[in-house]
Parts: sequence; C-alpha cells; structure tokens
Amino acid sequence: MCGIVGAVSASNVVPFLIGGLKTLEYRGYDSAGLALVNDELVRLRAVGRVSRLEERVAEQGVSGSLGIAHTRWATHGGPEERNAHPHVSGGLAVVHNGIIENHEALREQLRALGYAFTSDTDTETVAHLIQACLDGEIGEGYGDLFAAVRYTVTRLEGAYALAVVRVCEPGSMVLAREGSPLMIGMAEDGFYAASDASALVTVTRKIMYLENGDVARVTLDGVEMTDEQGRSITRRVVQSGVDAGAVVLGGFDHFMKKEIFEQPRALGNTLEMLGNDKAFDARCFGVGAVRLIAAVDSVLILACGTSSYAGLTARYWLEAIAGIPCTVEVASEYRYRQSVARASQLVVVISQSGETADTLAALEHAKAIGHHRTLAICNVPESSLTRATALNFITRAGPEIGVASTKAFTTQLAALFLLTLLLARHRGSLTGDNERRYLKELRHLPVAVEKVLALEPQIKTMAQQFADKHHALFLGRGHHYPIALEGALKLKEISYIHAEAYPAGELKHGPLALVDANMPVVVVAPNDDLLEKLKANMQEVRARGGMLYVFADADSQVQDEPGVSVLRMPEHYGVLSPVLHVVALQLLAYHVALMKGTDVDKPRNLAKSVTVE
Repeated sequence: MCGIVGAVSASNVVPFLIGGLKTLEYRGYDSAGLALVNDELVRLRAVGRVSRLEERVAEQGVSGSLGIAHTRWATHGGPEERNAHPHVSGGLAVVHNGIIENHEALREQLRALGYAFTSDTDTETVAHLIQACLDGEIGEGYGDLFAAVRYTVTRLEGAYALAVVRVCEPGSMVLAREGSPLMIGMAEDGFYAASDASALVTVTRKIMYLENGDVARVTLDGVEMTDEQGRSITRRVVQSGVDAGAVVLGGFDHFMKKEIFEQPRALGNTLEMLGNDKAFDARCFGVGAVRLIAAVDSVLILACGTSSYAGLTARYWLEAIAGIPCTVEVASEYRYRQSVARASQLVVVISQSGETADTLAALEHAKAIGHHRTLAICNVPESSLTRATALNFITRAGPEIGVASTKAFTTQLAALFLLTLLLARHRGSLTGDNERRYLKELRHLPVAVEKVLALEPQIKTMAQQFADKHHALFLGRGHHYPIALEGALKLKEISYIHAEAYPAGELKHGPLALVDANMPVVVVAPNDDLLEKLKANMQEVRARGGMLYVFADADSQVQDEPGVSVLRMPEHYGVLSPVLHVVALQLLAYHVALMKGTDVDKPRNLAKSVTVE
C-alpha cells in the first residue's frame, strides 16, 4: 500500500517526484524517500510525511534527470529511516509496493553470499538479489539491469511493483509488476512511472498500464518490455480521464470534506447515461450484459471494508426488488473456506481502486472454482479488477484521495441499484411504471444529497457532543443497518473513537449492557415500515440513561427532548434513503475528527489502496 513514482527526462525530475509523492500520499505516509542518478547515486529519506522529505531535498539542493521515489505504509519493519525506501545495493536503488512472501529464504541465501542487511524490510532482499545477479553470484550472469531484473522477478513470490535505477546506467529505469499497480506515462520531455494515474496527470495523460509479469526498460528513446514468458511485447496506450483539478484541495481544508461535497456531481456523472430516458441501456454494464445475466439465478457480492457495506445494502434491494437471492462475503475471508460454485450465479466484485489485493484474490478464486459470470463495480477504468471481469460498471466518482471513502461509496450504491433494476427487469419482477419511478428517483439523487449537505451546521453542532467520548454505538434496521455499519466505520477511522454498529433489534441481545450516559447511541431512523420497532429500541436506550443522536426523516415524528438530539433529514427517499443518510453520517464523523484534532485525510495506521493481503 505504498506509492511509487519514477522518471527519466530531459529536465530535472525532482519537482515531479516530490509532487507525485504528495499526490500518492494517501497510499502510505509513514516515511518517504527518493534516489537520483547523476555521476553518483544520491539517496534522501525521511520519516513521516512527504513534506519532511521535501525539506531535505531543498536543504541539499539536489536535482537530476533520472530518479525514483516512494511513500511508505509500513509492513515489514517500523516507520524508521533505515526502513524507508529506496533501498540500495552496490550502485543500484529499488522502490517497491507489495509484499515479497519468500523474503526470509532469500535473505538467508544472500547473507551466505556476504550481503549485509541494514533494514527490516522485505524490499532490501530485492535490491541485493538484483545486485547478486549483476555480480554473477546468482543466475547465469547478467550484464545489464534489465536482464538482471527479469531474472530476479522469477525468484520472487508475492506481489510487487518495482522501479529500479543503477548508477552505471544513467539513462535507464527498469520497472516490473506482479499484483501491484504500475503504469508508464509518456510525455514530450521523457517517460514517467507511478502507482496511480493521478500522479501522472500533471505531466501527461498518455498512459501505458503494465500487466502482471511485465518487465520494462524505460529510456529517453522509448520503452522496451517483456511479458512473464520473456517475450517482447507492447502494451496499449490509453488517454487518462483523471481530472488534474480533482487531486488538489481547491477551497477545502481537507480532501475528505471536498469529496463529501463532490457527491452530488459524482452521482450525477455516474448516472449520466440515464438522461431523461424512461429506461436505461443494459450496455452500461458492458457489451454482452444482457446475454450474460439472462440465466443468472443468484448473486454473490465480494468486497472489503466500505465496499462490503455497499454490497450489504444492495442485498436488500436485490432480494426485495429483483426477487433474486444474494449473498455478501468479505473478500479477505471468501477464498479461505470451502464454497460451492454455481455456474448460474453472478459474482459482483466491488472496489474503489480496483487494486484491492483481497478482492482481486477472491475474484481469481471464484473464477478458478467455476464462476464465469463476473461483474466489477469500480472507480478506475483501467484497473486490474476491471480487466479481470466479464462485465464492468465504472462509477465515475473521480479520484478519491481521502483515506476514508465517501463519494466512492455513494456511487457504488447508485451502480448497485441500477444492477438491481437490470436484474429485476430481466426476471420480470419490475413493471414499466416502477422502473420509471425508480429512475426518476435516481436522477433526483444529486439534488437530494445537496439538501443533506446543507445540514452541515446542525451536524457540526451535534458533533460537539462526541468530542470527549471514547466509544459510540450505531443502530439501524433493514437496509439502513449497513449504513449504521458504514457510519461506525467512518467515525472510528478518522476520529479514533471506538464505534460498533448493530441491527437495532439486536440491542437487547447483548450490546445494551454497554449503554450509559457516556456511550452516545447514533440511530438511523428513516420513516419506513420498521420505524415503530426502531422507536421501541430507542426507548430501551433512554431507559438506561443513554444519549440518543437520531438521524430522522422529516415525517418520522421523533422529537428533540432531554437525552434525544434529532437531526431532521430533508426528505424521505424510500429505498434510496441509505444514500442520503450515509452522507449525514460522513459529515458527523468528519466534524468529530476535527474537534478531536486528528488527521482527517491520513488517519494513523491506514492507507487508501490496500494492495497487500
């Protein structure tokens, strides 16, 4: 879950390296470093944010036309300077994203050859292994860096994106990819590399994505590449759709707040294909969508974290509207149990980045046991996930920089609701009138979310009551229970308040023992068929002295009173109500975190794109 950038250019690459690291800091921010090749190899590293590295670069006044850089989320070894990338051996430097699973065996072999290790990382084994190849101590003797890296990757087990430079090859950067994202940007003044297209848009929109097993040598003359069989290949160059303005703060204090307030536009972009039509084209899920889902009789959703809560919400829609059985599994657990494959089941994988290691592995497992009807719901068109599924729906939320997901979640919900309508249509459980009504409500979602955002002052006032709290309980019923789960996750992610969520009916089966005046209880209370039962659960809290914070629809008839603080939502939105309620909970978490003084965009111990298992 680290960020890599690299460049070979006719001009000084240091501004790009530092700027690229800042853009990728959401992927890791325990330490940062860079290596430049001039007459010698220059390496600078710093613990903490990229700004610390930037200060060192300014102090040293370094520059160069060839360099690699890295921002780290610690896996092997703590956040200390000796563990920061790049790692060096002889005259070469390596940056790495991923995990080398056989690093201990490699380390012992390299120590026996006389290589000394100065870090606790798995990455240092890669640097020494490449150097051992160049020195002829391993393999058959390789004269240049490209050949040595090509041999080295055959010895590695696990996931990696690598960028390597060598002092005696000053015009060359070598890249390799297996499981972790890596891409090359092509500009007039040179070639650039990064883990994410957002780091490249300041210099180019022409991007080539490396596939698993690819190794590439990049020089000012072009790109030379081989695949995992060692065959010379070329990869397709695509035009990135990333908006450079989307990766800067603009007038906002934090990316999380910016992304919360971008949700009306993100939803509008995601649902743009609807226009004013009375029906939507199934091809928004990909060519062949109608044929592939024609015989689908059930749905399996695989996802992690926030995306899994989107899946849990969709389960209610799929079963109630489409009348189709749905199972939701945590991707990180799915492949480690014996499961029964159904050829007629649609497997839906959900990921903001499309590079989530657990979700990719779960998809490969599903395909290996016989699932071939696959759909990715993803925010990145050229991601590993979208390239591995038969169908795709791209959510068009734009880059999401804040570690705590917001607009990616609501656009995933919109996509899943469209999937519900598509399956309902083909199963004959959706009348034309109902489809038109649902599509009208979808088109109105951006306006409805704008109204929720206008409640920020009231939510900010409510958040003040959480500033001195250490625990919180979230309750919901029906398809708002997953929204309670997401609200609890947001609060714990960025404010470090321990928060749990339960179906409200489960309160008396254990969680009620936790309730007292110091345990705020957040209730998602739409005006639906379960409201009266929810009110009874709220009374259980009040009878034990608990403090209730209720997100209620305008017509829910839940009133402010001592011990009960009510936020009145602008309108009841039926089955799409979860989209509105979660936006209010996002704002609550954001303002609680501000009052507690935590780092909203970069919460401790977390990173955005979870590309390691």
